Amino acid sequence: MGSNRYVQFDPAVIEQARQIDLLSYLQRYEPSNLKRVAGNVYCTREHDSLKISNGKWYWWSRGFGGYSALDYLMKVREYSFVEAVQTLTGDMGDWKPPPPVVKKDEPKVLLLPEKNANADRVTEYLFGRGIDYQLIQDCIAEGIIFEGRKYHNAVFVGKDKNGTPKYAALRSTLGSSFKGDASGSDKRYSFRLLAREPTDTVHLFEAAIDLLSYATYLKCEGKDYRKENLLSLSGVYQPKKELSESKIPIALSTYLQENPQVKTVILHLDNDRTGRLCTAALKELLQKDYQIVDTPPPVGKDVNDFLMSYLGLAKQNPHRERRDAR
Repeated sequence: MGSNRYVQFDPAVIEQARQIDLLSYLQRYEPSNLKRVAGNVYCTREHDSLKISNGKWYWWSRGFGGYSALDYLMKVREYSFVEAVQTLTGDMGDWKPPPPVVKKDEPKVLLLPEKNANADRVTEYLFGRGIDYQLIQDCIAEGIIFEGRKYHNAVFVGKDKNGTPKYAALRSTLGSSFKGDASGSDKRYSFRLLAREPTDTVHLFEAAIDLLSYATYLKCEGKDYRKENLLSLSGVYQPKKELSESKIPIALSTYLQENPQVKTVILHLDNDRTGRLCTAALKELLQKDYQIVDTPPPVGKDVNDFLMSYLGLAKQNPHRERRDAR
């Protein structure tokens, strides 16, 4: 669809269109296209990887999403802006935002992708990034890495202190730049490898592959990674202009609260602008209570770049300055 004709809308009409959430639109005008997955998570029957939750939607197989029905009509249905606004304000001219719902402190329901019969593609992908083969197999055996059946994504699972899966990071193994979190992921429990015996130090990484890269490096140096606490953040956030007003990433703050014996935090964040800003913010926020050691990768942008260089392996894809800071 599409139209190039010029139509001038009253700003109030445009604002009304922007306020209509996708779930309300589908419930009223396309109920047969709406399917409940679990709890407050829905998908469309037309696109089962298009998930709707908490006023947002994301089309996982295509790697994009939005907030409103307007976004949906333009990005998924390919309506022009004019057609989308007219559809919403014409069909739903009497629509009013629902009253604010008091959020209940309900546990999130983690929706893990269905497992593939094997993890061959994930193993090949990680091994190609320099990750130690036995380390990969150990993580697969423990259930913290597996291959999704439908899209063959690598799935990195984070568990709580009771061993219950609470979080899953997804990453394409097929050459796509796709990465994201499974629906219902609780970011307090990101992917991690914890020491077998108590230790007062935790190593911090931006992503699961950086963490696995460091564990591989320790093995290559004849050291036992299982003597270290390795915690990933599943991406970094953009600190505030005033670093002291920033917040500690919830995965780290939760880990520190649950492990009061920790006295030292070793940062292995990226060498790009976002990684350096995040490092500066964490130093500012943690230095009163912890010893902070900044250990960025000595070569390349991230720890995996360093590992590839250390092993003499060629990069699979050149890195670009990231645009995924939260």
